[in-house]
Amino acid sequence: MSSRGLVRARRVWKRFRTDRQRRLLRDQVGSLVARLRGEHAGGWRWALRDVSLEVAPGEAVGIVGVNGSGKSTFLKILSRVTYPYAGEVELIGRVAGLIEIRAGIHPDLTGRENVYLYGSLLGLSRAEVAARFDDIVAFAELGDAIDRQTKYFSSGMQMRLAFSVAASLEPDILLVDEVLAVGDAAFQQKCFDRMQTLLGRGVTLVFVSHDLASVEALCTRGLWLQEGCVESEGPVREVLGAYRSHIEGLAEASRSVGDLVRLAQSRIAGAAGMSIRTQHPLEVSVVLESDAARTVRVCFGLSEGPATPMVVLQRELSIAHGATRVACRIERLPFPRGRYYLWATVVDADRHELLAWQPVTHFDVAGPDLDRPPRGIVRLAPVHVEATWQHDAV
Repeated sequence: MSSRGLVRARRVWKRFRTDRQRRLLRDQVGSLVARLRGEHAGGWRWALRDVSLEVAPGEAVGIVGVNGSGKSTFLKILSRVTYPYAGEVELIGRVAGLIEIRAGIHPDLTGRENVYLYGSLLGLSRAEVAARFDDIVAFAELGDAIDRQTKYFSSGMQMRLAFSVAASLEPDILLVDEVLAVGDAAFQQKCFDRMQTLLGRGVTLVFVSHDLASVEALCTRGLWLQEGCVESEGPVREVLGAYRSHIEGLAEASRSVGDLVRLAQSRIAGAAGMSIRTQHPLEVSVVLESDAARTVRVCFGLSEGPATPMVVLQRELSIAHGATRVACRIERLPFPRGRYYLWATVVDADRHELLAWQPVTHFDVAGPDLDRPPRGIVRLAPVHVEATWQHDAV
């Protein structure tokens, strides 16, 4: 079996200086005084600490984590934009990376010239790039703009050109960062379709994104980085499940204070206090405390962890001065087995927040598991639907 497409990182460490200061006299004087006193005027910040990852040829790995966790730094090390302080990195085969919007794009060159420049950096001949040139321009949807200097391109146009070149020149390894987020929804879908096609051809993909649904759709394995360390690594659903729980915990810890409406109590259970099961009733009950009687809109969201809900329930109602109990019942919960989270907000008639959108509690659902769909299908919501199947020879 060919090893082209192999990605291997062993015990990678990376650090940056933390005392990069402005070139102002007061800053320089303060630094000099600290050195004369023998004080430690600055140090190092570890961006990556003992990170290891091995990706087999043709495999897709998604890297997740909060901002500042080391995701982009790790991807830059894999693409050799920067180098580790310690550790070993090995990539076998042709590597194409989309690390930053302008990665591989020279602003003073035209789009056409940049295509040939990028191709030469990947080791392709001019004839090989020319054979793919029309497809690259068509995919990027640049038309006649391809002969303009790229410094006059918008961020979206630069991203379209960079991705189109990186994905069209037959790489063995494709490294993609969150830069796809600057594109419009239609082009993002084109990018996902192209990455799915490349995966079908055996291209190795390392994908960094905050879009967890896309990570789960494209990748079979996940890597969660937390403060530069590997927090979890393994099957993508397990890693994303742990990461979603972490996100919910962060949101709960940062709940807003000083809201005009306060959430005093919450309860979520199956019918008559029974356990929560797929396709069985779910009852949500909260107690809201208000400093005045008012008409409000109460909104509940059911989520896998992040603030983006899969199911939204809302109702306009009147709450009294003091405490008001609000209850909601779902007759047939469509979620499969797993852990989910209840979020809530309260707004007034003008849509001003009286209670900020925040996690309330979590709950576990017992029932059937939902099998992972074929790679490339974005599973926006894990909904379990009963269906009757029939098949006959014809």
